[in-house]
Parts: sequence; structure tokens; C-alpha cells
Amino acid sequence: MTDILLEISDLVIEYHTDDAVIHALNGINLTIKQGETIGLVGETGAGKTTIARSIMRILQTPPAKFCSGKIVFQDQDIMALSEKEMRKIRGNKIAMIFQDPMTALNPVHRIGDQITEAVGLHNHVSRAEAQIRAGKMLEMVGIPASRFKEYPHQFSGGMKQRVVIAMALACNPILLLADEPTTALDVTIQAQVLEMMRELKERLGTSVVMITHDLGIVAQTCNSVAVIYAGEIVEYGTAEHIFDYPSHPYTIGLFNSLPKLGSRERRLKPIKGLMPDPTNLPTGCKFYDRCPDATKACSLCSPDIIEISPGHSVKCIMREVSS
Repeated sequence: MTDILLEISDLVIEYHTDDAVIHALNGINLTIKQGETIGLVGETGAGKTTIARSIMRILQTPPAKFCSGKIVFQDQDIMALSEKEMRKIRGNKIAMIFQDPMTALNPVHRIGDQITEAVGLHNHVSRAEAQIRAGKMLEMVGIPASRFKEYPHQFSGGMKQRVVIAMALACNPILLLADEPTTALDVTIQAQVLEMMRELKERLGTSVVMITHDLGIVAQTCNSVAVIYAGEIVEYGTAEHIFDYPSHPYTIGLFNSLPKLGSRERRLKPIKGLMPDPTNLPTGCKFYDRCPDATKACSLCSPDIIEISPGHSVKCIMREVSS
């Protein structure tokens, strides 16, 4: 399809340490369309950030090891490119908003210079022109260009996040990877940042991968949703599919653990237990030990992901049986 921007096929990533092998991604398949915002949802350690860093190809090797699979971006397999070729894409066509704005900025360089560097590197313009563009990017995210020469410590957490977003969008990327872009922000600033990202996305036509724990953010911003558990996509569909017809027991558990307005329940219903040890994953369904609907068959073999309705897929052996 001509509207497919990036396609991940059977991606397997491991982290090798002196003591063990951590199975981070276990056969990820994902398609991102032009202009689409897709949400990656799951607990800490599920593999969401590893997917984003794999797309950017910034995983540290070692300990990270690419075992198999493809990441095809604009008909190019990113995993097969040289580092020199990848630098032309990274920060230019694909950009990333990192999770912690406090550490994403260099504390000893002015924020304007940090944006200017990215613009000059990829657009081959004079430093003066790059500075003008950097100033415009600051204005675009709501920061006066007069603060161009200030240092990161002179900005609040929300302002730093805006600077990080300005850096990511400085070269008008086709694909933006947003890793918890509202982490540690208060509710008011969070709403402002999300609204700003939405406006910039519409203005620039950028596709977005939104990594978050917050299902409210997903409902507000995403067209499609991939629910990730233990390095696997266990459910995928449109936002309407996931919110109106959640079908995997893990997805249902995520919604049941949220407080509901008007409910008389005095206690939340958390998902029992913890995710499996990534160094010793079970042979069957990875959610088996925590699933309220599990049967003996679930512990024996890993289910295939099946389409239960057009565009809505689930990785659950109970769905295989019912279909």
C-alpha cells in the first residue's frame, strides 16, 4: 500500500549481559501509515521504548543484539543501512522525543545552539539561517525566541519538554517517536503539550508513535493502538476497537484497573502478579500466570495473533478456539 510509511516484520531484539539473555522483543509486527498516530501501550518493561530505539537504531550494542526481522522505512530496510546512511535519516526524517526532558538536553549548551546544531546538520544551511529556523521552532512551541541563549536549568520542566519537542521537529520529520512525552508534567502542562503536538502534527503532516502508560492520552490522540506485553503485541486495532471492544484478557485488565466515574466500586481491580522474567519467558502464553481465563492449553503453546474483525487482531488461544 502506498500509504504505509514504516513496516516492522518479525523483529527480535535481545540484551546480552554477563549473567543472562534478556528477550526484549519477540517477533514484533507493526505497520505505521502516513499521517497516523499510533499508541504503544503496556507496563514498564514491556518493550515499548526498545521498539522506538530500534526504529531510530540507537540501541547500544552490546548489550543489545538485533537477532532477526526487518524495519522498512520508505522502502529501505533500516537494519541493513550503514551508520553513515542512518545519520541522514535519524533526526531528519525520523525524530524522537525522549522520555526525560531533564536529561535529554545538554546542560552546558544554550538551548538555541542545541536546536541550531540539528538544523545545520541536516539542512546544509549557514549558521545564521539555522539560528533563524531554531528561533522560529521555539516560537512554534510557545517559547519566546528571546530565550534562545538561555541554558536548560533556566527552564521549568514543561518548558524543557517544549524545547525537546522543538528539537525533534526542527527538520520537519516524517515520523515522530514520542516516548512518554508528558512524563513528570502536571495535568495543565500535559494538556498544553498534547494540544501543541496535535496542532504541529496537523500542520506538518507528521506520523506519530505515542508511547505511554496513560490510556486517557491514547484516547485523546491516537488513531490506532498496539497493546504490548512481554515483548509481544497481544492486541492491535483502531482506538474504537480497543476502547469499545477490548478482547485480550490483558487489555481488559488494564481497563478494569482504572477508576471509573459514577462507579460504586470501593476498590480497583488490578492485574494480579508481575510480568514474566524476560530472561526466562514461559513457553506458552506469556500472560498465562496472570490471566483469569487461562486454561491448561494456554501454558503449553504460544497463541497466534488472529483477526477477529477487520483491522482488529488479538493474540489469545481462547479467541482461536472461539473463532
